[in-house]
Amino acid sequence: MFDTMTMTKIVGGFCGTLLIFLLGGWAAELIYHVGDEGHGDEHHQAYTIPVEGGEETEEAAEVPFEEILASADAGAGERVFGKCRACHNLDGTDATGPHLNGVVGRAVASVGGFAYSGALSETGDDAWTPEALNAFLESPKKYAPGTSMSFNGLAKVEDRANLISYLETTGG
Repeated sequence: MFDTMTMTKIVGGFCGTLLIFLLGGWAAELIYHVGDEGHGDEHHQAYTIPVEGGEETEEAAEVPFEEILASADAGAGERVFGKCRACHNLDGTDATGPHLNGVVGRAVASVGGFAYSGALSETGDDAWTPEALNAFLESPKKYAPGTSMSFNGLAKVEDRANLISYLETTGG
């Protein structure tokens, strides 16, 4: 059926096709490559497309935290508390972290029997006001360097406000 010469032609055809394919890819890379070598560090935009209102791209005016907190949703804050639930309780018992019921307005590092890291005492805040909680929840390690809390923080100010609103409802 197939002799040696037919098989050689088939293998040669595949090898030739593969060679053409690889050489085509190499040639395309040479022609269309836009890498950094040989092109310098600066790249300039070739043209601009004018957009109506494009000059008015100022950052949105920052809304004060008090206004965001006033419109916060405690129900949404309860869902955000799911991130805190792994280390904190709301029933007055401590877990990995101190209990958080009644934390809004409570003195900083004041839960009796809980071994705080000491970093919270160095923040200068006397009580957990909504503003202090907002700053702490944004980035605990930045707010209190050396804190033992390993949570990275909540990036969205709305999530922080909702959580604080929920914690206000948990009472003491």
